[in-house]
Amino acid sequence: MGRRHWVRTTKCQLLVTSLFVTLLGLAVTILTVITRYGAHFSIISGVSYEANPYRTFHNVAFYSGICLSMILVLAALLSTVATVRESVCLMAMGFFCFAIVFCALIQAAFWRYTNNSVAEDAMMDVYDSVYEEVRRNLSSFRRQELATIHETFLCCGKQSPFGETGGIENETCPSEHMGTATEDCLQEIQDFLKKHMDFVSALLIITICFMVYGMILTSFLWFSIHFSNNLDRRGKYVFRET
Repeated sequence: MGRRHWVRTTKCQLLVTSLFVTLLGLAVTILTVITRYGAHFSIISGVSYEANPYRTFHNVAFYSGICLSMILVLAALLSTVATVRESVCLMAMGFFCFAIVFCALIQAAFWRYTNNSVAEDAMMDVYDSVYEEVRRNLSSFRRQELATIHETFLCCGKQSPFGETGGIENETCPSEHMGTATEDCLQEIQDFLKKHMDFVSALLIITICFMVYGMILTSFLWFSIHFSNNLDRRGKYVFRET
């Protein structure tokens, strides 16, 4: 009776965990779409700069997020079906999906910890390149790109140490924002991406916790179902007529 009670309790916990994992998969999908098609990200990635360093991060984040969300939903689905049907094979597949996501997220967290400013530097490098190219020549296309960045981030060029506003800022900053958009664009880009990455880090930690909990529950149920099937078969004999 005690073992059955623990198994029943673990099944309920795994079903609830699968529900939250599905919601996490949905949250990762939404965050990935925002990162891919959000105005602040797409305007930097869409800059027609041959060696755009941010475009690589932009594409990797999109495809990684889509794959991660699919595996999360698959893990939740396999765990739910395995719990209902008491399938050892499906339970092992669910554990494997949880383990894959856990290893991937640990690697992502390690990369984030050791390279915490790479993405910010890439975005600021793109802005620096556009700004300097506009400053060197009169390219109307680059000037339009710089004006779009200023309008999107509500900033206005680079802050001068003397507090002066150059001709580039006067021409590329929207007239309606000249009084308010006085923030240094480099600082504004850094602050924006830092807030975004803080949200990503929080979602990353929550997902890792659920992956660990999911692995514990699926492994416990796998052993319970496996040994329960072996005990049910023990002592049964098949008599053959001769």
